Amino acid sequence: MGISDNAVEIRARGWRTLVALHGLIETRLERALQAEHDLSVVEFTVLDALSRQDGWHMRMQQLARAAALSSSATTRLVSRLEDRGLLTRILCDDDRRGIYTELTQDGDALLARARPTHDATLESSLTEAEAVPELRGLVAALHGADIPAPA
Repeated sequence: MGISDNAVEIRARGWRTLVALHGLIETRLERALQAEHDLSVVEFTVLDALSRQDGWHMRMQQLARAAALSSSATTRLVSRLEDRGLLTRILCDDDRRGIYTELTQDGDALLARARPTHDATLESSLTEAEAVPELRGLVAALHGADIPAPA
């Protein structure tokens, strides 16, 4: 095995570790959010992204990026959340083809109730992951990461 082969294996091992940690966290979050708030992880992510707009709304494309979804999946998800009264769509004044999405008061209230569940579950999931030797280093890196806030 050459040097480049080692680098490929190191990256692949890192990727597998990241996927394992993501799976553990997402499974725990999904269960907790569904059980306590009738929200999926991706629905929470959308509501959370919209709440961080500080009074502004988001274009559907921005929301798709924030939720890591395709445009069509985002449209279906937004429709479901709109049917539940958690968000609303607004036509863009300058570009009639553009559609913005905005959190409603009900959506904001649900998010406020769900956020402590999300945060506690995330914390407990990371604590659980620290006990797994293969995940310990990645969890430590997450705790020590100096990730800048989005602009």
